[in-house]
Amino acid sequence: MRDTLQEAFGLRRLRPGQREVIDSVLARRHTLAVMPTGAGKSLCYQLPALKMPGATVVVSPLISLMKDQAEKLEDVGLEAAEVNSTLTTREEEEVLDRIRQADHEFIFTTPERIADPEFLATIRRNPVSLFVIDEAHCISQWGHDFRPAYLQLGAIVAALGHPTVLALTATATEDVIADIGKQLGLDDMRVINTGIYRSNLHYQVVTATDESEKLSHAVRLARDTEGSGIIYTATVKAVEEVLGALQEAGLSATSYHGQMGTRMRTENQDMFMSGASRIMVATNAFGMGIDKQDIRFVIHYQLPANLEAYYQESGRAGRDGNDSDCILLHYARDRQVQQFFLARRYPGADDISQVYTALQELGAQTGPVTLERLQDSLDDVHDNRMQVALKLLKDGELLRQDEQLAYHLVRANAKPKELRQLVDVYRDKSARDHDALDRMVFYAQTGFCRWKVLLEYFGEEVEWSHCGGCDNCRRPPEQDLSPEHVRHHAPPMQVEKGPEVGQAVKVARYGEGRVVSSAGDKVTISFPNSETRTFLRNYVELV
Repeated sequence: MRDTLQEAFGLRRLRPGQREVIDSVLARRHTLAVMPTGAGKSLCYQLPALKMPGATVVVSPLISLMKDQAEKLEDVGLEAAEVNSTLTTREEEEVLDRIRQADHEFIFTTPERIADPEFLATIRRNPVSLFVIDEAHCISQWGHDFRPAYLQLGAIVAALGHPTVLALTATATEDVIADIGKQLGLDDMRVINTGIYRSNLHYQVVTATDESEKLSHAVRLARDTEGSGIIYTATVKAVEEVLGALQEAGLSATSYHGQMGTRMRTENQDMFMSGASRIMVATNAFGMGIDKQDIRFVIHYQLPANLEAYYQESGRAGRDGNDSDCILLHYARDRQVQQFFLARRYPGADDISQVYTALQELGAQTGPVTLERLQDSLDDVHDNRMQVALKLLKDGELLRQDEQLAYHLVRANAKPKELRQLVDVYRDKSARDHDALDRMVFYAQTGFCRWKVLLEYFGEEVEWSHCGGCDNCRRPPEQDLSPEHVRHHAPPMQVEKGPEVGQAVKVARYGEGRVVSSAGDKVTISFPNSETRTFLRNYVELV
């Protein structure tokens, strides 16, 4: 393995966690690897795949992501095929011919493409030893970036004869980890979690009182911070506003969002990756898996929906291990944008009823119903909501899929009440999403160590309570100004007895003083210059 590592990839040693994942895969164990951005997740399937017979199928959520990974394999002389919507008819047929002849060790595709029965049949002509799911958090209905197309993957693994599965992600709460195994039908997955902490990332929050002040902050931070960086927004409109302001200030910037044409997105991505543009302004459509080592800052212009999304996106900074800044611009009204998105996210009783009725009608005509035929018959139901409705019908044992991924109604006489009950599961999901948004707001307003808040959200314990690198650790806030409704959702903190009145204490950057009062998590201190300030107790040390 060491020889292969050096000969094929030019590397002398593995990073922490990689060896454990690779050994698990080679032992043919279904594995979920939770590793931070920059930890080398791709090598965890590339290296063992060279030691396993048959093909390796890699499912990636974004075409730009698979393009980046496939090119890196080809650069070291390994065969890699990409099958996605960017290929012309002739190009696709050439690639499919080579796959039929078993010319490719690696096959990269999207979850949408691999769900096509004809393409799946092409892959099945040769043995598949390893099935890799990149950005595996997209599988989970409890995850921050849930993609309904991923719900097909459990059936696809079964159709391929149950090859070894390796699922990879940088972020996963306990709920998401459990749900990934459930959705894949693999309750025995081995979970290898190397933790999320990266000491080179320095988190900070800059508060704005209105839109114009927020835009000024974005321009100032982009201008004053050296190196390349990404500015994330929640909407396409904000992308255009920020890009215009940066260019007006004379800064080198380009943009990326889902409403752009494929060619323009590719050109803009290439400009950023090559350094021709210093700053990328983008929605979350950009960046997943992009291997640009020298990103020195990631600025969030609008509040993300939750801490999982925030960590995933901010973690694209500093992949080379050098110090990088992760900055959130916090304007209170940005919360409303995410609330709007949440309200439109899930299927309702009407959606599931329309899907069920369409399956009844199409099934009466032709028997098994393909996804393509169902999509053609449902103009009024968004594709994402349709796929979730299908999953709910399968969970309710009203529907099953065969090896060709066609749908069969198990019962064609379900009552409206039964269908409504299937949708009720999303009331829970919606409540959790709103709670996650509250936790995101808490992070933006808290006076606690920002890394500590992130770690506690992901259920990780560390011995320290201050990272020493975030804004709250570098300059402790005088008091926590979180509203009561946000403070209610704060990560639980251990309450210890505070310093007593009159005791000598010290606070970083302020020096020594004496306690005037202590109540709850607040300590008021009088300093020798007669100033009196209030701090969170965690930042106060006894002398």
